[in-house]
Amino acid sequence: MGRLATVYGQAVACHRQAVRRWEAVRRALAAAGPVAPGSPELVARLARLGAELAEPAPDAARPATNPVPVRLGEATTLDGGFPVLVPLAGGTHLAVDADARDPRVGELLRAVVVRLLAALPAGTVRVAGIDPAAFGAAFLPLRPLHDAGVLAPAATTAAEITALLDEAERHARTAQRAARDDQELLLVVVASAPPPRELARLAALTHAGPAAAVCVLFAGYPAAGPGDPPPPLGATTQLRLNDRYVLVGDPPGQRFSADGSGLAAPVLLDVDPSHATVTGLARQLGAATRQATAVTFTDLLPARRWAESSGDGLRTVLGRAGRQLQLGASDAAPRSGAAPAAVGREPVTVAFDDATPHWLVGGRTGAGKTVFLLDVLYGLAARYSPAELQLYLLDFKEGVSFTEFVPTERDPSWLPHARAVGIESDREYGVAVLRELRAELTRRATLLKKHGVTKLADLPPNARPPRIVTVVDEFHVLFAGNDALARQAVDLLEELARKGRSYGLHLVLASQSTTGIEALYGRAETIFGQFPLRVALPGGGGVLDPVNDAARALPVGTAVVNHAGGAAGADTEVRFPDAHAARAELAALRHELFQARPAGSPPPVVFRGYETPRLADDPGWAGLGPDADPPLALLGRTVDVVGSGAAVRLDPAPGRHLAVVGTAAAGADVLRSATLSLARQHAPGTARFLLAPLASGTTERADDLAMTLAAAGHPVRRLDAPALRAQLAELAAGPAPEAARTYLVVFGMDAASGALAAADPETFRSGHDDLRAVLRQGPAHGVHLLGWWRGLRRLGEDLGGTQNRDDVACLVALNVSGADLGLHLGVHDLTYTPRDGRALLVDRHDQRTDLIVPFVGDGDEW
Repeated sequence: MGRLATVYGQAVACHRQAVRRWEAVRRALAAAGPVAPGSPELVARLARLGAELAEPAPDAARPATNPVPVRLGEATTLDGGFPVLVPLAGGTHLAVDADARDPRVGELLRAVVVRLLAALPAGTVRVAGIDPAAFGAAFLPLRPLHDAGVLAPAATTAAEITALLDEAERHARTAQRAARDDQELLLVVVASAPPPRELARLAALTHAGPAAAVCVLFAGYPAAGPGDPPPPLGATTQLRLNDRYVLVGDPPGQRFSADGSGLAAPVLLDVDPSHATVTGLARQLGAATRQATAVTFTDLLPARRWAESSGDGLRTVLGRAGRQLQLGASDAAPRSGAAPAAVGREPVTVAFDDATPHWLVGGRTGAGKTVFLLDVLYGLAARYSPAELQLYLLDFKEGVSFTEFVPTERDPSWLPHARAVGIESDREYGVAVLRELRAELTRRATLLKKHGVTKLADLPPNARPPRIVTVVDEFHVLFAGNDALARQAVDLLEELARKGRSYGLHLVLASQSTTGIEALYGRAETIFGQFPLRVALPGGGGVLDPVNDAARALPVGTAVVNHAGGAAGADTEVRFPDAHAARAELAALRHELFQARPAGSPPPVVFRGYETPRLADDPGWAGLGPDADPPLALLGRTVDVVGSGAAVRLDPAPGRHLAVVGTAAAGADVLRSATLSLARQHAPGTARFLLAPLASGTTERADDLAMTLAAAGHPVRRLDAPALRAQLAELAAGPAPEAARTYLVVFGMDAASGALAAADPETFRSGHDDLRAVLRQGPAHGVHLLGWWRGLRRLGEDLGGTQNRDDVACLVALNVSGADLGLHLGVHDLTYTPRDGRALLVDRHDQRTDLIVPFVGDGDEW
């Protein structure tokens, strides 16, 4: 009813305006009385009437598809001159037999464009130019209109002209189907004639009628000659130039002459509008157009929250359609990937379904990828409940894309759909998420077999799990290099992309570029072929087909959405809102969804790649208590989906010792965390700790640790290098009688090499012999070594060669090269790149190798 009332109101307004003008003209003619043809009085009256009609004020009630009187120039007679006006728009057109290389024609075209834009409501006219002869030179004085978003870059090549005409024909068909009075007018300005095939297509547009909402200004329309005649034009005013004047033919529907000869007076064409006029008009139209076409965040949201079902897919509004881009020859509505809009005001809906299960998003830095992703995620979260939708979010850049979806000290709310969020993710964390998704895929495959169906949409609603959308921002980092980790990531991605369609697992990969990724060589086409929906932001045309330049010269805040794998002919330009400018609305929506979350909903598991965990904050630390069997040495957090604790058990099995290797100062922190966690699992007096701070700079750390252990009731003894040598000999001789457990903690085991190398003159045993005996026999007697070696070579020598490496089954590698570590462990394909804040945990007995984030101690643990 609201739409009908609007149209009715516009019709009433137009009728009243026409009645007022008719009455004014009738009164003026009645007062003037009869006028003899050709008299000076007639010329004067024509001059007055022409001046009044030539400067109409913009009328918001006037449809852009109605004819508008537009001044061309001044007719000259012996009795004076008068303005000459012809109708344009509303199914009427203009043609001139010379092209814009004649300065008079260029000035005429520019003047007509400016007058049409000034006469019609802002935002209702779009100008597209064609100029193959002069490479768009005729439109250069109108550059301010281009900057205001009213005038598109001129088409100068055959491909560009074909694309523009494809767009014009689609615009005409869409307008004819819509049959509305408020259609956007497409003004096609031809500054020079195109090739014959395109000439025929332009002529066909002039026959499309008022409902097509197309107006053609055709310069260079060839005159009939001895050869093939040019295609006839419909509803067109024809102009013919001579040396000085132009002869104006009869306008369509309103004849100047009885015999079809046109206006019986030569016309002097108007000159270019001034730069100030063009600039002022551009400023006015730009502001009005931006206001009329502005997209706000609230435009993306549904009227009701969580009211939709994800059974047949997920859908959300992305923004408003801009100009239609090469949408192909078919009139059929596209699939759910991107619905076309007729006039640039309709919402564009995108989907995760069988037609577009996965998306590929490209755009340069600053192009708005983060804003785009936020728009999509919030739009989905507002439509679908956590029972219908789950999110896995990975960010491989600065860590700013998804921080607002997780609880923080400033805002404890979170998005209830988020299950795992990686902020400044590691590659290992990304692979862990892909592994978890593959496990989920396997679980869903079992569920589908149980119900005898082949895809998620066929499951009964009470048995259907939520669809999962996984977003990977800057995904190329995940596949960096060509190591084993990158190859594993590619294998997982390919499997998920191929099978996810049927099981409700959807992927969004976003990056600045999709080329040059070494791990994808030979497989990129196969993998990306599973991503039919492509979104090209400014600078992101690489996600489209190489011959598809639809994303050329996109402004920030717009994107090209293509639902056919990037192929030319399936593009829609979309304007989407700036989520960063709607912080208040986003926060309000997030809090609303947070308050509506189901009871008992857990917060998302958050991996903050830049953050170093503290032992005192770890859930595993809080759960430790006396009499644990076997005791666990807590070392840090594992880089995995759930952020599980990294620990090794120190049981009686041979080799249950811990070696920390590397020159990084974090080695002392690892030993401290392991020692404190072990102490927490023993009642006072049931374990003793022997601390040997041999590396420079560790004395103070060891003293602080000793005081903490003593305060907890554990016997503690400090050792120097000679005392360590003697203690090893004692421990090698047999179990300690005064304690059930003994932990020998050495900060800088390599610093004792001189003392250990010396042999006893009576027994001929060296300290290394006693060390190796303790390593082999100690765990069975409750003796465990926690040592920090600052080099792999020294560790191997202390063990007696790599053949004895199993005597220390647990190893934490800090800043040690992956190649050297693999050589020491006898693993040829070990993948490890040392960096600050990371370590590799190897447990040879459990056959596990995990990347961890070591704890940092600050003295507040106990």
